[in-house]
Amino acid sequence: QVQLVESGGGLVQAGDSLRLSCAASGRTWSNYVMAWFRQTPGKEREFVSAITRGGGTPSYADSVKGRFTISRDNAKKQTYLQMNSLKPEDTAVYYCAASAHYAADYPSAYSYWGQGTQVTVSS
Repeated sequence: QVQLVESGGGLVQAGDSLRLSCAASGRTWSNYVMAWFRQTPGKEREFVSAITRGGGTPSYADSVKGRFTISRDNAKKQTYLQMNSLKPEDTAVYYCAASAHYAADYPSAYSYWGQGTQVTVSS
C-alpha cells in the first residue's frame, strides 16, 4: 500500500517556475515507478512525466520536454516535478501516481494516486 500527497502548486505568471513535490508513505515505495499526470475540466488525465525506480531514464510528454524535470529521492520518499518556463496551457490539477510494474504514459497503469495540486499559470 502506498499513500501519496502532492504539494507545491499555486498561481504563477507565464515564464515562472514551480516545483511540485509528492510525499509517499509505505515500506516498499522505492520499488514503484513514479509519474506525474495532469487534468483540466472536461478532459482526460494527461501524462506529463515518469521516472523509474532507480531514478534513471525519465520520460516526458512532448508538450513539457525541455521545460519540466522529474526527479526522486528514495531516501526521503519524495518525487519532484520542476516546472520551468510555465505557460498558460500548463494550467491543470497535477497528480502524482505510482506503478508497481513499469513506466507507462496512460493512467490505468498506475495503482496509487495522490489527491492533486492545482497549478494555475496566468498570461
